[in-house]
Amino acid sequence: MPEGNGIGIDLGIRDFAVVNTMENPFANINKTRSVRELEKRLKREQRRLSRKYESLKVRNKETKGGATRQNIHKQTIKVQKLHQRLSCIRENHINQVIRQKPRFMSMEDLNVKGMMKNRHLAKAVQSQNFYSFRLKLADKCRKNGIELRIADRWYPSSRLCSECGSIRKDLKLSDRTYRCDACGLVIDRDRNASMNLLNAKVYNVAP
Repeated sequence: MPEGNGIGIDLGIRDFAVVNTMENPFANINKTRSVRELEKRLKREQRRLSRKYESLKVRNKETKGGATRQNIHKQTIKVQKLHQRLSCIRENHINQVIRQKPRFMSMEDLNVKGMMKNRHLAKAVQSQNFYSFRLKLADKCRKNGIELRIADRWYPSSRLCSECGSIRKDLKLSDRTYRCDACGLVIDRDRNASMNLLNAKVYNVAP
């Protein structure tokens, strides 16, 4: 039986943090309109910043026209402010979870260093800032007397069926819906993983 009064958190590349209790899943902050709009703006402003850097290189070579260092500084501040706004939204997401006053929270031990070595994942991992999220979560758990469980790195939270416990070995990263061949369960992939993390039995407790 699932252990009561706990919360499971699944961190993902596409969906930042899927948080789940046995009763209700929390809204996925990456799917809210405000976050989607901010992320679009951030990408747009980052592209502009990149173009300004390229323009400055040309200006240095030709000594006329193009972007100035002052323009780049202004654009950098724009990008930093958008990062800060997204960070505040995600921190508020943590606060909402903490206010539930669970007995424990359980999350996966992502191999961030290994993921950063993968050129297909590195940029996405960096933008999600998983390590910062974990540090902030651990700090808030300590201050509120909540046990933070870090599931074993090799725990198959995504491939395990949260209903019957069977493992789907052929699950791909592109599969957003989990379908169990054994019991017929059909569930959102990330919610399934968060349910499994909630019930994980092999874990370390964060200091």
